[in-house]
Amino acid sequence: MLSELKRLQDITKKLRNPIDGCEWDSKQTFDSLKSYTLEETYEVLDAIDRQDMAELKSELGDLLFQIVFYADLANQQGLFNFDDICQSVADKLISRHPHIFSNNTSKPNWEQLKQQERDKREQYSLLDDIPNAIPALMKAEKIQKRCASVGFDWTELQPVIAKVKEELNEVEQELAQSTIEQSKVAEEMGDLLFATVNLARHLKVKSELCLQNANNKFIRRFKQVELLLKQKNRNLVDATLEEMEDAWQIVKQTEKSSSEVNKND
Repeated sequence: MLSELKRLQDITKKLRNPIDGCEWDSKQTFDSLKSYTLEETYEVLDAIDRQDMAELKSELGDLLFQIVFYADLANQQGLFNFDDICQSVADKLISRHPHIFSNNTSKPNWEQLKQQERDKREQYSLLDDIPNAIPALMKAEKIQKRCASVGFDWTELQPVIAKVKEELNEVEQELAQSTIEQSKVAEEMGDLLFATVNLARHLKVKSELCLQNANNKFIRRFKQVELLLKQKNRNLVDATLEEMEDAWQIVKQTEKSSSEVNKND
């Protein structure tokens, strides 16, 4: 294991050599790598969703390469190295699990421990270290969970649902104005989405995954709509909305019937 990791580090260093390495690798910076890191992360998630373990192994390797690349880049600038990264995360895991790595048997409050770490870094806001680059739904959930950790949260479901309805009503009010201001509509839509994420959190489901599943379901059904229209010698450009809606309802009903059969098997 260690020999393969050392091999990967040596390959990375060779690729980044400005004299006889890869021109592209040698020119990369922390900023230029960000989009590739995000892309590799999503490819890992996609492999998990598809339950493709061979692909997952490959994608995890690509993601590991990103970390090794960052470490080599930082080491070159005298900032830190790969061992420093490993030490940092190991120390963090130990400090966040005192009930496992010390004589303290009481389970810690996760958010309190993380807040203690923020205090050491002189971060004075509970929300300071929430990354800007993560998807907006995930960021909203992190903000809400962070605030809930100090008691700034509803303890019952009903006011959460009422808030979603309130925000939807405010969107409708903006749309009812004689002159619609898109900036205000966008603001109210943002509030509605934020409230909806909060509802998902209280229902103990991940809003990001819910939306991903909804996206995938829509894609699956729409492809079936295309197929049904094609069977009738119709295409999307020529088909009417009524024809597409009829096909959509057929697809939904077929899925529902299939699901009920599978339940009874």
